[in-house]
Amino acid sequence: MSARDFLVELGTEELPPKALKTLGEAFLAGIEKGLEAAGLAYSASRYYAAPRRLAVLIEQLEEQQDDRTQNLDGPPMQAAFDKDGKPTQAALGFAKKCGVELSAIDQSGPKLKFSQSIPGQAAAGLLPAIVETSLNELPIPKRMRWGARKTEFVRPSQWLVMLFGDEVIDCEILAQQSGRVSRGHRFHANHEVRISAPANYAEDLRSAYVIADFAERRAQIAARVDQLAAEQQGTAIVPPALLDEVSALVEWPVPLVCAFEERFLEVPQEALIITMQDNQKYFCLLDANGKLLPRFITVANIESKDPQQIISGNEKVVRPRLTDAEFFFKQDKKQKLESFNQRLANVVFQAQLGSVYDKAQRVSLLAGFIAQRIGGDSIRAARAGLLCKCDLASEMVGEFPEMQGIAGYYYAKHDGEAEDVALALNEQYMPRGAGAELPSTLTGAAVALADKLDTLVGIFGIGMLPTGSKDPYALRRAALGVLRILIEKQLDLDLVETVGFAIQQFGDKVNAAGLAPQVQDFIFDRLRARYEDEGVEVAVYQAVRAVSPTSPLDFDQRVQAVQAFRALPQAAALAAANKRVSNLLSKAEGHVATIVQAHHFDSPSEFALNAAIQQAEHAVQPLAAGRQYTLALSQLANLREPVDAFFEAVLVNAEDPAVRANRYALLAKLRGLFLGVADISVLG
Repeated sequence: MSARDFLVELGTEELPPKALKTLGEAFLAGIEKGLEAAGLAYSASRYYAAPRRLAVLIEQLEEQQDDRTQNLDGPPMQAAFDKDGKPTQAALGFAKKCGVELSAIDQSGPKLKFSQSIPGQAAAGLLPAIVETSLNELPIPKRMRWGARKTEFVRPSQWLVMLFGDEVIDCEILAQQSGRVSRGHRFHANHEVRISAPANYAEDLRSAYVIADFAERRAQIAARVDQLAAEQQGTAIVPPALLDEVSALVEWPVPLVCAFEERFLEVPQEALIITMQDNQKYFCLLDANGKLLPRFITVANIESKDPQQIISGNEKVVRPRLTDAEFFFKQDKKQKLESFNQRLANVVFQAQLGSVYDKAQRVSLLAGFIAQRIGGDSIRAARAGLLCKCDLASEMVGEFPEMQGIAGYYYAKHDGEAEDVALALNEQYMPRGAGAELPSTLTGAAVALADKLDTLVGIFGIGMLPTGSKDPYALRRAALGVLRILIEKQLDLDLVETVGFAIQQFGDKVNAAGLAPQVQDFIFDRLRARYEDEGVEVAVYQAVRAVSPTSPLDFDQRVQAVQAFRALPQAAALAAANKRVSNLLSKAEGHVATIVQAHHFDSPSEFALNAAIQQAEHAVQPLAAGRQYTLALSQLANLREPVDAFFEAVLVNAEDPAVRANRYALLAKLRGLFLGVADISVLG
């Protein structure tokens, strides 16, 4: 079957830069979906996206659909005709659905059937509807109208190219009549551009100063920015989202190096970087030590004969922004960081839980409590906790919210606070997301844990539990943060004790009844998803959860041990045996004895199992106490043979009550050995 290239380009006013790449990808996906539904095959496809255009190129698209046969099944014969052989409504309805008389329906089988041959349609006739549907389904949160038309799109449309091979597909979409004429760069080539063929689209526009390929522009900008940065003996900060946005702002990218006054380098560089990236879309430069250079790179949309004019303009524009940051920094430094707590006493954290200053006081006490237990300095942790929210009331954070914590670090250093206290003011917010950086200091870890646990306890304590769709206080993220800090930094903290202390700090502001186990369960429940992501089976998590470790680090060490145990050849048999023992003990009448009396044994297998258990106790209990759980379980794996022999030779529920009770005591000792690590009966 013959095939041709197909090109569609919709020209518009400037599209929203943050959405451009997504719009291009969605436009292509919509057309691919439409072609698949129509049964039209093609060899390759790609999208183009630039500030004033969205385009899709389909290579070697079939010109015609294949003919196809449509088979429809109708109602059974007994439902299609009554006892007198007259057609029922079911039969008549099926014929109507098929668009034929009942006589044209096949009545030879157990059901009514209808087959019809559908000739394939020409692709040229199907493409306008496919394109229009794709445009209508683009992820546009808010559409706009223009002129007197009722047509709606993300931006006003300006032109439409629809080429199938050399043929223009005649149609009107979004109030634009199709043609083969695009438009060049708004300044360099502000004229119509004839597209000679779909395959020549990119090159025809390139001759008119338009690089239509989003990925090509992005790569070109990234390479030139890196080159210019190297010429300045620096490295460019190129966040992927910023690179995408800048790529969406220009049709003909020309990166240029600009400069600002060195006096601004006295301002925290994070503030300068934030304002230059967010407000001006500039790429900042760092030296070999990670310090900001007094230069930046802007990406112009024109190839100017006098680029110095563009450079001067950008330098003039950025100066007021940097001056504002400098002003806020100097104003904030006129007073001690701690004094900002006075303002926070009037800022509500949560109506029932008090002010932000109240929270800081609680975090201070809790951070000191935690630091003492993880090997940190409780006095410095308490100090950091008291200061941890101060910068929220500063001018700098008021103007640049992203500076919270960072500003606090600089102001604490200015006030002469200890280095780890200053660092903790920023580290309290760590980790800021999945896989993000963790606190580097014990003081920072203590404050980060205290801040998160205070929020968890407080919000749970007033009954504002997160739902499937709502978690306004980011409690899930807080719980995951607590777990990551404790496990990945190998910090041993008893959450039961710590949560209990946190509850005390709230006094009567929270409902303490059942609060501690509720918060603990919420935190430990988050571990399940963590382990699933790491490829640990749910049963392993459940085996450890069953013995209720109170330290996340201890929990993780047990999980790793059980995961290793599962790989042992004895694991399955021992898990099954433990499950059998668990079931037996659950049905035991009365109290199970703690002492095994050998004189009640009447089988060699009982003596053998008892001896093996005693030997295992001596070997395993010190290992478990030292949290060498993997070694402990590998030792317990040696019990497989005496356990199997015991169950083969012995009836546990013996008629003699004393013998039966003694056997239950023996099994309880066996089960207790494993429960020192995990309930491996869950694995069975």
